[in-house]
Amino acid sequence: METIKKKSAKKGMYENVMKQYDQAADIMNLHGGIRKILANTNNEIVVHFPVKLDDGTIEVFTGYRVQHNNALGPYKGGLRYHPTVDIDAARALAMWMTWKSAIAGLPYGGGKGGIQIDPSKYSEAELERITRRFTYALGDNIGPDLDIPAPDVNTNAKIMAWIADTYSSIKSPSVRQKNMHVVTGKPVYSGGLAGRDRATGFGVVVNIKNWAKTNNIDLKDKTFIVQGFGNVGYWASHFLIKEGAKLIAVQDASGTIVADNGIDPESLLDHTKNNSGNVAGFVDAAEFENGGFFGIKCDIVIPAALGNQITEENCETIQAQVIAEGANGPVNTEAERILLDKGIQIIPDILCNSGGVIGSYYEWLQNKRSENWKISMVLDMIEDKIIDAYDRVVETSQKHNVSWRVGAYVVALERLEQTYKERGVFP
Repeated sequence: METIKKKSAKKGMYENVMKQYDQAADIMNLHGGIRKILANTNNEIVVHFPVKLDDGTIEVFTGYRVQHNNALGPYKGGLRYHPTVDIDAARALAMWMTWKSAIAGLPYGGGKGGIQIDPSKYSEAELERITRRFTYALGDNIGPDLDIPAPDVNTNAKIMAWIADTYSSIKSPSVRQKNMHVVTGKPVYSGGLAGRDRATGFGVVVNIKNWAKTNNIDLKDKTFIVQGFGNVGYWASHFLIKEGAKLIAVQDASGTIVADNGIDPESLLDHTKNNSGNVAGFVDAAEFENGGFFGIKCDIVIPAALGNQITEENCETIQAQVIAEGANGPVNTEAERILLDKGIQIIPDILCNSGGVIGSYYEWLQNKRSENWKISMVLDMIEDKIIDAYDRVVETSQKHNVSWRVGAYVVALERLEQTYKERGVFP
C-alpha cells in the first residue's frame, strides 16, 4: 500500500529492526562481541548503471544489494523494484532475512536489495534491459553459493528468469547450466519450484492456523481483511478462505473495497488482471475510506504490502484478535506496544512470512539435485518447517515471558550465537 505514510515507511524500517534486535539481545544477554557483529552488515553494494530506453534516451539507475550475515550459509533475500528502495531499507530487510532464515532452520544468511524505480513507468522491454544491466553490474557479488536473490515487491518469476539467464550467460559454457540457481522464484520450466509462487501466502495461513490451534479458535466464519493484493495478499486470501474464513475488505494503492457478505479472491484476482493490478472498481464490493481500513471490525488483519503501515497514529482503531504480518515490518515498535497492551496478538513477519524463503530453499535444493518435485510434497515440506519454527517461537516466548516477536528474535540469535561460539571469529 503506497498511499499510507510512504516517507515514514522508508525512514523508519531500519530504526525498527534495530530496536527489535536490541530488545532481544538484552533479554537473552547476547555475547557482546557477537552482538557487535550482528548489528552490522558484511557488505553493502551500490551500483549505478545506464540503460537505453525505448525512445532512445539513456537513463542512469541506482541498484542496491546489502549482504548482512553469512555465518549460516549463502546470503538469501529478495530484490524489489520500488521508489522507496535505498540503503537503509535494504539494510533492514537484509537483517530480517538473516533472522528469518535462522528461525526456519535454513542454511542461509540474509541479503536484500533492489532498484530505486517505479516499474509502472517503464515498458516490459525496458524492464528487461534494466534487470539484465543490473545483474551485469552486480557481477560476482551474487552467485548460487554466495548470494541468491528472489522475488519481492514488484518483481516476479519472469524477472528472476532474466537474472538467471543474464548471470549464466556471462559464465563459461562449461559451467553455464550450473548457475541457474543463482536466483529462486523462477518460472517452473526455467528451473522453478512448483508451489513457490504461493509459498509466502501459504505460510501466512499455516501460521494463522497454528495461532488458532494455540488459542482454541475455529477459523470457520472468522472474518479477515488484507492490505495489499499482490502475490502474498492473494494467496493468503485463497488459502484462508479454504479454512472457512471470510474476506471482507481489501486495500491497495488504488483504494479500499469492502463487502460484508464476503469477497471472492478468485473474482478479485480476475478483476485486477484487467485493471492494471488494482482492486478499485471491483463490482462485487463497495468503496471505503482509505484511512479507516485498519479500523474495520474483523477477527484477523493481514498487512501484506509495505513496511510501517500500522503506526501509533492508526493502531488504536484495530479491533481484530490477531495481526498476521505478511509484509516485512508492517507494524512499528510504538504501535506494537499499544496493540499488545490491548490484547491483540501479532504473528511477527520473520515467522509469519517465512514460507517464501523456505520455498526458495527447496527450489535451490531441487536445482542442486537436478530434480523436479510435486507441489503437494513442496507444500507439505513448507508446512512442516513452519510448524516447527512456530512451536519454537511460542516455547521461547513463554520461557522469557516476552512477545512472539521478541521470542522469534531470540530463537534466531541463539542459533547464530551458538554458530559463532563453535566456529570462532577469524583470525
